[in-house]
Formats: sequence, C-alpha cells, structure tokens
Amino acid sequence: MPYRIAVDAMGGDHAPGAIVRGSLQALEDNGDYELFLVGDEDRVCAELNSIGPARPEHIHVIHASQRVDMDESPIEALRSKKDSSLVRMVNLAVEGKVDAVISAGNTGACAAAAQLKLRPLSCVSRPGIAVTIPSFHRPFVLCDVGANIQAKPQHLYQYGIMAAVYSQTVLGTERPRVALLSVGEESRKGTGLVKQTHELMSNDATIDFVGNVEGRDLFQDKCDVAVCDGFVGNIVLKFVEGLAEGLFDTIAHEFEDEEPAAKKRFGAALERVWTRHDYSEYGGAPLLGINGVCIICHGRSEERAIRNAVHVAATFVRNKFSQLIAARLGG
Repeated sequence: MPYRIAVDAMGGDHAPGAIVRGSLQALEDNGDYELFLVGDEDRVCAELNSIGPARPEHIHVIHASQRVDMDESPIEALRSKKDSSLVRMVNLAVEGKVDAVISAGNTGACAAAAQLKLRPLSCVSRPGIAVTIPSFHRPFVLCDVGANIQAKPQHLYQYGIMAAVYSQTVLGTERPRVALLSVGEESRKGTGLVKQTHELMSNDATIDFVGNVEGRDLFQDKCDVAVCDGFVGNIVLKFVEGLAEGLFDTIAHEFEDEEPAAKKRFGAALERVWTRHDYSEYGGAPLLGINGVCIICHGRSEERAIRNAVHVAATFVRNKFSQLIAARLGG
C-alpha cells in the first residue's frame, strides 16, 4: 500500500518549480509514494513537462485556482480562498484520499487549516509545531515555534511529551531528555507559565525531565527536546537561522582573497559543515497533536527540503504517529 502524500505545489518562495522537482526526487528515492501535487494545473504540468516527456504514474495533479500568499491573514485567507492549493490539499486529507500533507507556504494558514479541518486529537489541548535544529553535538527538537503564542502550562507539558515521541520515533533518540526553556536553570526562575509547567513536568515520572535550560545551553547537548511557547520559539528559531547564515557568509568572505588551492580546500570543508547544519536536511516541521500528518516547510525551501519533507511525512505515516501520541497522552 503506497504512502499517499499531498503537496502544496503553490506554497513557498520557489513554487511551483522547486516543489515539483523535490517531489519527483522523493519519488525516485522511493517508489512506494503516491504524490498529489495541488495547485495551478497549467503551471504544475509545465514544470513536469520541462523535467521529462512522461509523467510518472504515481504523480497526480489536483487543480486549484487560488493560492494563499505569505503576507495574508491566515484566517481571512482560509475564508476567502476556498479553492486555494492549501485548502484543497488539506481537504484531500479530510476526505481520506491522502495520508499526509506538506506545504512550504503561509505557516499560519497551514497550521490553522490543519487544526480547523483535521482537528486536534481529543487528548491534545493545543497542537504545536516542532522543528529539528542541528547543533554541534546532535540535533534537538524545539517545540512550539509558532502555532500557539498564548500557551498555558498544560500546552507546554503536552509539547514536551509529543516532541519526545517525535525525537524518539523520527530522530532515533533512545530516551529523549526534555527541558524547559527559561531565563535560568533554577526552578524558581521564569514566568508563571514556566514555573507551573516545570511543576507539571517534574511530577511526571514518564518524562526524562532535566529541568530548565537557558538559551546558551541549547547547543551544549543538555537536552534533546526544548519546550517553550510559540512566541519565544519562533524568535529563537529565526535568530538561530540568521546567526548561522551570517556566520557562514562572514567566514566564506574572509577566504575570498586566499590562494585558489586554499580556497578550494576550505570551500569543500565549509560545504560539508553547512550540509550538516542546513534546515533542508530535516525537510520540515511537523504540526504535532492533530488527527493526521501535516509537515510545514520553510518558505525558502528548495527541492532538497521538499524531497526530505516527503520522506519525513512517510515516516510519520508508517509509524502511525498520531496513534502513538493518542496512546501516550490518552494513557
């Protein structure tokens, strides 16, 4: 039985070209996928035709006459654009025609559509977006990064559990260490939200809770999962992205005047390091806690990120991730 995955072909800065190419690359890697490209049929088919004369039999194009732009209000866009690629894509999952959905488009609109249409699991208070961030030692999961900016202690507590299941199932972490992002390691420090969440996590023996961590600890292998509200998480995520890109650009600039041989050796090493720390390696961020699989990709995603996002979505489907969450929280 193939993994049926719908992809928003019009979502992202490089749509539809990078979306179509990345989807085809994923299909080349694994022939067990049934991919549904949702978007402007003429543009999507033009991209497919530019790649090869024959369309793979496991690629299906679903026409949508509208697209949700990055700067649109999520709720207003969902109300006014019923035939957008994003809405049509999520509807395929609601109708049971696909097992997972992927979009590099408007993050807020994608999260809202998934929550409104697929609905949260009955045991989940509020879904959260979990992103995998490369570090100097091994990657860690940060949750939430934008789905819920007005979180309550119960929300953060559940994020810790769901993100730990994600780390264990997808990243292969045997027993994920869960930490709470705060302004100090001491349990008495932080906002009321942090203090109350700390108490909830401390009282759950099933969580390997290692206490509070500060921002500087995230890259020191002190936790496998870091929990925070969506406001803080989104700032941390964007800061890390900007800092990493700035550092790599600065280092590369310093070597511009070196001898060609030195530039070549350094360039190869820098490329290897960048590959290990590139967000594209992890494809996208899952929206944890919904009744289905939704992978939200970076707006700048190119084919490598989309290709990996398809593989991640298939991993979620194969492991019946929503059922794992339901069993863990329901129990």
